[in-house]
Amino acid sequence: MSESAPAKGLYIKTYGCQMNVYDSERMADVLAPLGYGVVDDPAKADLVVLNTCHIREKATEKVYSELGVIKRLKQEKAAAGSAMTIAVAGCVAQAEGEEIMRRQPAVDLVVGPQAYHQLPELIARAHRARGERLAADFAAEDKFDALPTERRASGVTAFLTVQEGCDKFCTFCVVPYTRGAEWSRTPEAIEAEARSLAEAGVREVTLLGQNVNAYNAGGLTLAGLVRRLAKIPGLDRIRYTTSHPKDMGEDLIAAHGEVEALMPYLHLPVQSGSDRILRAMNRAHTAESYLRLVEKIRAARPDIALSGDFIVGFPGETEADFDKTLQIVRDAGYASAFSFKYSRRPGTPAAALPGQVPGEVKEERLARLQALLDEQQRAFNVAQEGRTLPVLFEKLGRHAGQLIGRSPYLQSVHVSAPDRLIGQIVSVKIASAARNSLAGELIMETA
Repeated sequence: MSESAPAKGLYIKTYGCQMNVYDSERMADVLAPLGYGVVDDPAKADLVVLNTCHIREKATEKVYSELGVIKRLKQEKAAAGSAMTIAVAGCVAQAEGEEIMRRQPAVDLVVGPQAYHQLPELIARAHRARGERLAADFAAEDKFDALPTERRASGVTAFLTVQEGCDKFCTFCVVPYTRGAEWSRTPEAIEAEARSLAEAGVREVTLLGQNVNAYNAGGLTLAGLVRRLAKIPGLDRIRYTTSHPKDMGEDLIAAHGEVEALMPYLHLPVQSGSDRILRAMNRAHTAESYLRLVEKIRAARPDIALSGDFIVGFPGETEADFDKTLQIVRDAGYASAFSFKYSRRPGTPAAALPGQVPGEVKEERLARLQALLDEQQRAFNVAQEGRTLPVLFEKLGRHAGQLIGRSPYLQSVHVSAPDRLIGQIVSVKIASAARNSLAGELIMETA
């Protein structure tokens, strides 16, 4: 963004997953031709977009709380003779469109995650005569066809959506209802976007999908796509998230051992270690099949850092079931993980299941699980001490002369180094490790 103030201010608040981050960036791209420039204060905005997440109930309520604050800003601007447009986008918009407009009449537009390319037209209609306010169709291909072909890069790393939707219908999850069925973008469109990012200085992309390893475009799987993108000049690192164990094919496992640009980090959610709970979740894998899959992946790439997702307190979960979750953590070994208490989402099958676990039980189990996961994460980080790792420097640190980058294993690395190294991959000898980061000494520039 240039130093001069934009003609119209755009404030976007993003909730939830990396795909929402990507969607927010693309909304800014779509709105730029209308004169909107991103601002960091809603009070300076002519258009406020809340890009929402519907995974947990508290996240939804945060949106309504935020809308109350934005409504007051809108009223203050109106009293001063200026206007503000409020739009709610994302998965809450998809699931609760009419309810949002009922609960908060100050909202001008509600736009589902597959329809945000319609924002310019919807804004024009709203400004004319309070026209159509709700857009929540599922035509993913129309969205991507309408997006600008070039991306504006804001750093040396970027997200790139390759797949949307999910056909797995895990009983706790709202994604199939808010994002629709699995759908894959064409490799040509993905490659064009990746080349645009590389030309803008991006050196690492993370390929996104609700079920990214289900990617299949005319027989080209995610493994084939990764091999294709790895040939793009300047694009040195590739990651992907989020995966499902069911779709971890042999070709993708092989790619981890064969494609240098594919980083040794894999987010592979298991959710529970109890087969009984996994069946109730409709996860389509067992604890044993998950562990055998992890073995095959590590055989292909021995140094891979494994990340996972866990839900505690799913309906019917007993102490014995939870013990099996702790055991699968010990057996698999995680470099990092995300863990949550089960949260009922209206309309999902699990919300109506008997045996809802009391909140205090979920809280206590989550604390025990997180203690074990934290122990493993710290041990993985400590194991890097004394090693020399290639680090991609991304930004300035908090302290003078400090840069922050990422290791191949997605760890944050802090180093004293000149800012000219931002965007460079540099050899760093790791001197010390903390729970969430590494500190090291610059060795030499490697790329």
